Parts: sequence; C-alpha cells; structure tokens
Amino acid sequence: MKNKRLKWLAAPYGVWAAGFIIIPLLMIVFYAFTSQETGGFTLSNFGGVFTGEVMKALGLSLVLALVSTLICIVLAYPLAMILAGMKVSQKSFIVFIFILPMWMNFLLRTFAWQTLLEKNGVINTLLGALHLPKLEIINTPWAIILGMVYNFLPFMILPIYNVLIKLDQDVMNAARDLGANNFQTFWKVTFPLSLPGVISGVTMVFIPSLTTFVISDLLGGGKILLIGNMIEQEFKQLNNWNVGSAMSMILLIFVIVSMVIEAKYDKTGEGTAL
Repeated sequence: MKNKRLKWLAAPYGVWAAGFIIIPLLMIVFYAFTSQETGGFTLSNFGGVFTGEVMKALGLSLVLALVSTLICIVLAYPLAMILAGMKVSQKSFIVFIFILPMWMNFLLRTFAWQTLLEKNGVINTLLGALHLPKLEIINTPWAIILGMVYNFLPFMILPIYNVLIKLDQDVMNAARDLGANNFQTFWKVTFPLSLPGVISGVTMVFIPSLTTFVISDLLGGGKILLIGNMIEQEFKQLNNWNVGSAMSMILLIFVIVSMVIEAKYDKTGEGTAL
C-alpha cells in the first residue's frame, strides 16, 4: 500500500513528461509521415531532407559539433582533474563558479558574445586602443564554435568531475607502486575508469551543438546555415511542418544513437549524477 502511494507521487512528473516529451515526439512522427496536402501517409517528406542544401547544412553541423565537443574534452578534462584534486571547500566554491553561468539565460549569454565579437565590439575596441590587429571572427564558423564551447563546456566538466571524485585513489597508487609513471597511470587507469563521465559529457555537448540554431543565428549572422536553422525555417518561415518534422527525425536518430552509446558505457549513471 505504501509503495502504491509513493508511485502516485510520480504522477506530476508523468503528466509533465507526457505533455512536453511524449506528445511532441508523437506529433513530429505524425507530421513526418503525412502529406501536407492530403494528410495521408507518405515518405515524400524525407525527399526534402536528402537534398544538396540540407545535406550540406547537416554535414557542417556535424563538423562544428565534433570540433566543439573535442575542444570541450581538451579543456574540461584537465579542469576536472584539478577540481578533483582540491580540498572539499575549494571544490564546492570552484564548482559553483562553473555552474553559475548556467543560471543565466542561454540567449543572453550568446548575445553577450555577439557584443564582444562584433567588428566594433568590446574586444576590437580594446585591440584598437592597444594598436593591435582586430579580430575578424564574427559571422564565421569559428564564432559559432566559440559560442558552443562557452555555452556547453560546463556540461562536459561536471560529468567528468563527478566520476573522478569517486575513483579509488588506492588503485592509482597501486599502479605507481608497480612502476607506472604519471602518464601510464593516467592513460591505463584513470582515463578508462573515467570513461563513463567522458561519454556522458560528449553526449550532453554533441547533441545540443548539433541541433543548435540560436548560436548560428547570432554569431553566424544568419550567413551560416546549420541543420537547426533549416528546421527552424521549415517550421516558422515556410510553414511546412511535414518536411521540418522529417528533418527532425534525422536528428532524432543521432540522439538515439548517442543515448545507446551512453547507456553502454555508463550503465550505472555515474556520469550524470552529481
């Protein structure tokens, strides 16, 4: 009887999940496989996906997402190791610093970078005052990558940090006692044991980077179209929910593949619980 009462406590989450996750997904599937003209079943919407322009946008999205994810790994892993090696009080304060920007609105953070990077922005004004060459980074893929790394870096740091603080230091000490140097200990012991956090971080950075459209709109100046921008155009400008849903289904495949990989390497959920 008590277990039944506890299950009812999850009812609000069930309603929320149904309203904001399950029903929207079912709508996407419905529109993807129905005709805009007749409303009947069709596969023609996917024909609009495999066109040169859309595939070019998808390819560019994959490249930028992969580059951003790789940069996040390179930056996040050393930072996570430094945090894991600090005292408890220092950990709490510094982790708070990394989490703090996430409390600010995503759109405002991206607008801030637009102000910093634009041709007459803050950075170029300072460089001009110092008689240094100005940055010509705004409205380029590099500006988009910078925006992705800035916005999604905490999602890479925290899962890796969460795994590293749980590692048994005796295992690392045993490796050193057996003659392994610092690099060998890291590569053969620490990194394999922290792989669940890395995989979780890669998933949480790669998928938002692949599907983003706000960052490319603001920092790319609307000149660089990613797959997220193409989907946005289909829904908002062309009012073609059917082709837009078909494009979304392609991205959904990447999401499912990422979730399967994460489930394989992070079976206990160590990389996602903090």
